[in-house]
Amino acid sequence: MHPRETVDRALRLSAQGLSDRQIAGVCGVSAGAVRKWRTGDRRARDDPRSSGSCVRCARNPLPPRPPGIYAYLLGLYLGDGHVVHHRRGVYRLMISCSASWPGLVEAAAQAMAAVLPSAVGLLRRPGCVVVNSYSKHWPHLLPQHGPGKKHHRPIVLEPWQEHIADVFPGDLVRGLMHSDGYRGLNRVRRHFNGRDHWYEYPRYLFKNESADILRICGEALDRLGVAWRHSKRNEISVARREAVALLDCHVGPKT
Repeated sequence: MHPRETVDRALRLSAQGLSDRQIAGVCGVSAGAVRKWRTGDRRARDDPRSSGSCVRCARNPLPPRPPGIYAYLLGLYLGDGHVVHHRRGVYRLMISCSASWPGLVEAAAQAMAAVLPSAVGLLRRPGCVVVNSYSKHWPHLLPQHGPGKKHHRPIVLEPWQEHIADVFPGDLVRGLMHSDGYRGLNRVRRHFNGRDHWYEYPRYLFKNESADILRICGEALDRLGVAWRHSKRNEISVARREAVALLDCHVGPKT
């Protein structure tokens, strides 16, 4: 059995995008071992926080820790994540991350591993990277999972999730924006003095077909004091200069 430090280092390198063969050369192990750690076929049994332990299914359930990181992971899941049931009661959390948002893949992988320590893998697809992890306990940590698309079923936070959302709204909004959000420049045309004039200003958009998820996002923005409006039925817009600047403090600017 390899030391826990070797496993952790291999998973960190995997989250950074290195191939199994490259990681094997750096860590001095076989590519097969790296593949098993990455896909979750082999757990680090000496870690008491591994898949055999869950803070939510214990006799006295506790909120996931670290709570701020959990709020970020919850936002990612509500936006572009889903939980799939596999054999023997094992579930797979999958979060699709845009390849164009700097550092998003690494942040998602680190959050996933911090909330439920287990092997985290990357699947590269056109335009995105799917960050995924296997465990029997993802449904306990993400009870909003279910068959079908999220906007076809109610999405209601549990009381313990509401408490985390109340205390860490910035982390929740960051996860939502990193998944189904966008920050860019909006161009507006105004005609006066006989010709067209163009103005540009930064804004955030969050688009989701679930009215419940839109409500969760709006409530978190309210807690932060960020002014927002519904630009469309399925879209939240943050466009006022001071609101964009405030949201930048939590999400980070990207143009």
